[in-house]
Amino acid sequence: MDDGEASAGKHIHIRRLLGIAILLVAGGIIYYLFSPGESSLFPKCPFHTITGLDCPGCGSQRAVHHLLHLQIKDAFTSNPLLIVAIPYILTYTYLEYLGGKEKYPRVRQSLYSRKAIYAVLLVIILFWIGRNLI
Repeated sequence: MDDGEASAGKHIHIRRLLGIAILLVAGGIIYYLFSPGESSLFPKCPFHTITGLDCPGCGSQRAVHHLLHLQIKDAFTSNPLLIVAIPYILTYTYLEYLGGKEKYPRVRQSLYSRKAIYAVLLVIILFWIGRNLI
C-alpha cells in the first residue's frame, strides 16, 4: 500500500467518524429536547398499536430521552434490555465502524459469531415474551 492509499483510507475513516458523531449529536439534541412520550415527532410502535403488546423495542425512545437527562431508573423502567445492551451496541459500533475489527479480531469474532448472535436473539425473544407476561 502506498502513501496515497493509506491517506485515502485515513480520510475515509475520519469522515466516517465525523458522520457518526454528527448523527449522534443531532439525534441526542432531538431526544434531549423532546420527550417521545409527549411529542408527536416520534413514531409509535406499529406492533403495540395493532396488538396492544410491547415489542422488544417498545420504550427505547423514552429510555434514550431519560438517559440523556441522567434519569437512569426511568430509562431502565422504559426499556431494561436497551440499557443492558448499550455496551454491546457501543462495542459493535467501535469494531465495525471505527477501526476496532483490525485491532481486536478475536473480540469481534467471539461477540458477533453465529452462536453469539443466536444467543442475542434468544435473549430478545425471552425479553419480548417476559415483558408481556409481567
